[in-house]
Amino acid sequence: MLSLVIVVLVTVASGFIVWANDRRHAKYGMFLPAGVATAVGMVAWIICMAAGLGYQPGLTWIPWIVPMIAGAAAAVALAAFLGRSRTRQDTHRLTEALKM
Repeated sequence: MLSLVIVVLVTVASGFIVWANDRRHAKYGMFLPAGVATAVGMVAWIICMAAGLGYQPGLTWIPWIVPMIAGAAAAVALAAFLGRSRTRQDTHRLTEALKM
């Protein structure tokens, strides 16, 4: 259970770090990357534990590292996708408003 707590703390921190380093972070909420990173990390941890990868000699690192990497990657992907799509939508809406 301690490994899940560590995974949650690391993935939340990585989500906040991704948000802080994104130059378009004003386009989406502060907790969105952290929440997605945490959810993906927890699901990856559950999958690793259900697959029997935890607490076995030589495999104990997998339920620790894989969920942390998966959560951070999900936060980066979300920030990249939302930053671009919301910027494009805002530009389109502003253009339509200025045409009137």
